[in-house]
Amino acid sequence: MEKFVHKKSLGQNFLKDEQVLQRIANSIETNDNDLIIEIGPGEGALTKYLKEKKGKLICYEVDERLTKYLSLLESENCKIIYQDFLQANLDEIENNTYDNIHFIANIPYYITTPIIEKITNSNLNVKDMVFLVQKEVAERLSAKPKNKEYGALTVILNYDYDIEYLFTVKKEVFEPIPKVDSAVIKMKKIERINKALNEERFKKIVKDSFAMKRKNIRNNLKNYDLNIVGKALTKYGYTFQNRAEEFALDFFIDLANLLENNK
Repeated sequence: MEKFVHKKSLGQNFLKDEQVLQRIANSIETNDNDLIIEIGPGEGALTKYLKEKKGKLICYEVDERLTKYLSLLESENCKIIYQDFLQANLDEIENNTYDNIHFIANIPYYITTPIIEKITNSNLNVKDMVFLVQKEVAERLSAKPKNKEYGALTVILNYDYDIEYLFTVKKEVFEPIPKVDSAVIKMKKIERINKALNEERFKKIVKDSFAMKRKNIRNNLKNYDLNIVGKALTKYGYTFQNRAEEFALDFFIDLANLLENNK
């Protein structure tokens, strides 16, 4: 079989280390009635390990040149769909058919956020997501308060998911070799006790709070009722001089609820 020519426009950096591939596959636990969705299987390096797991496997691949590799892996429990995942209609997946849905992927940097947002905004019964992403993206998504990588997306995703940085993957184990190292993160769905009364308002407040990251919270939320903002700050021991990157998730939830109750 002739050597595959990778397309830079598609972010095709294929992972070649078998130990790392097995480790990624083993990062999810599945049952017979679960569904695994792999995004961008490439030549099927990870797919062959995912096939060994319990449940059904669906793979979305945008590059039809990879048919010659992936067709060898197709079976009753492994379906390959040649489509851009971002264009896929996830409503076609019979959500109630499966106990849990697991997403797993090696994602190019430029579509990491759109893919995560597409999944989190869907109505699917997602149990967890395991993504191989650029190391700096993994650090950002798994960051904690008072860390410079901590941002609006981190806070919003932490509302529904426990995000864990699993391990670093050196750039040399990819073909072609990318410019930077990668890392594997796991996003596990959680049941939140402290909930926002209006989740859209919560998300907007978070985004507004980080709008100018170097500015303090007074500057970023100057168009809000600062008396209410002040009450939330006091409850958590913060002041108007603090920046959004210092605030825990519960602060944003409580602030959103205070504003919602006093609108």
